[in-house]
Amino acid sequence: MLKVFFGEMPQALYSTSLYFDNTYFDGWLDDEFAQKMIRSVDKATVLSGHAVESKALGIIPPTKLSGGLKTLLLIYNEPNKIFNASTCGDNCAKWLLKIPKVLDRDVTVNLRHIMDFGDGNFEINILNDDTVVHNMNELVQHAVKFIGE
Repeated sequence: MLKVFFGEMPQALYSTSLYFDNTYFDGWLDDEFAQKMIRSVDKATVLSGHAVESKALGIIPPTKLSGGLKTLLLIYNEPNKIFNASTCGDNCAKWLLKIPKVLDRDVTVNLRHIMDFGDGNFEINILNDDTVVHNMNELVQHAVKFIGE
């Protein structure tokens, strides 16, 4: 299940792009699930662990991927750490919900805004008050209490 803590969280890694640039492994891009995220979020194709072909930017190194995608790759590859998922746009939301299922384990992220997880049903555990929400209406009702604290 995706677990979310809203607001300031001292143990969360906030500079996800910088952290990614200095810690990622080329092998992360060989993973089929990672490649699906890269195609979906950045409209890019992995050529190798050192190169990605982006429709917008041409052939780029992984360090030039979007901040949101870097954060998703960190969450996926380092699930024991807590990352600031507010670097992700709403186009990353479905992937945040999929990562715990693919890994078959709970994953915790920090958010400082209310992300749009869409119109469907989902399960997110809001850690601030240990509530499980199942749709955006429930998420907003609970999360608004913790944003800006």
